[in-house]
Amino acid sequence: MAAWDYEVTRKPMSRRIADRPLALYRAEDGRAVALADACWHRLAPLSLGKTLAGDQIQCPYHGIIYNSAGRCVSMPAQETINPSATVPSFPVVERYRYVWVWLGDATKADPELIPDMRQMTDPAWAGDGLTIPVNCNFQLVLDNLMDLTHEEFVHGSSIGQEELSESDFVVTHEGNTVTVTRWMLDIDAPPFWRKNIQDKFPGYEGKVDRWQIIHFESPSTICIDVGVAKAGTGAPGGDRSQGVNGYVMNTISPETAKTCHYFWAFMRNYRLESQLITTQLRDRVSRVFKEDEDMLEAQQAAIDANPDYEFYNLNIDAGGMWVRRLIERQLAAEGRLVPFA
Repeated sequence: MAAWDYEVTRKPMSRRIADRPLALYRAEDGRAVALADACWHRLAPLSLGKTLAGDQIQCPYHGIIYNSAGRCVSMPAQETINPSATVPSFPVVERYRYVWVWLGDATKADPELIPDMRQMTDPAWAGDGLTIPVNCNFQLVLDNLMDLTHEEFVHGSSIGQEELSESDFVVTHEGNTVTVTRWMLDIDAPPFWRKNIQDKFPGYEGKVDRWQIIHFESPSTICIDVGVAKAGTGAPGGDRSQGVNGYVMNTISPETAKTCHYFWAFMRNYRLESQLITTQLRDRVSRVFKEDEDMLEAQQAAIDANPDYEFYNLNIDAGGMWVRRLIERQLAAEGRLVPFA
């Protein structure tokens, strides 16, 4: 994922993805374009340039003009165009309110590889999200999301509770996916979920059944099915009608080996008409994720200070260990030992 759809406009923008600087903009017909952010001539950033008619972009330094395929169509002060005057152009797909970019061999770009995030655009769901720039390796964010027991300690005032560490969980894996499932039955709702269930059932103060179903799809998308329902009303068996259900949509795009773009949204399937609830949820989740950001950046600093240290693993790390195994397998297939070295 390179950007939210609304971020990409006729005015070029710069974004580094997997250590590759990109110039993103829209052609006149609205199509999103991704070019390498460096002019063929003197490597001036095209993102500092301007868009012209059709699908063209002009270098800000000497005025060389490229089309969306990255081929030069005009040079200043000469009629003959050097045939080598091109910049890389990358396949782009817009889906689920996001702009996705394929940075590999263009002949292997397959839109079917885009992870399923259908709740982002399904009319049965409503919500919003933001982007967090995090100064850590993207895999640390994946570790964080695959083990939510940290909520008890990092997010104790909002979504954390003792039952997270006390409850059993199940880890399954198949193909390029890993799923961690956890149910907590007949418990008190933490403040975040008490507010949510009361949005649907005003005044409810009783016990709840809480669930977290974390689904990872390689290389870096995690969609988390979360919610609470009135205790004993059938949620574990599939009847969630007496509860509130959310999806936390997360895609973490590496920027460099030590920084990443954390795209997230919180989608819900109740009180769809309320923009107030959408805004409240976005702001409350944003505050929760700021606590994660602080912890992850502190963790990265400690890793940098202890470069030879190897992680130890606990039972709670089972999901994250499978995620790392899948990523290592993909890196090996690309001939890499570490991401974006």
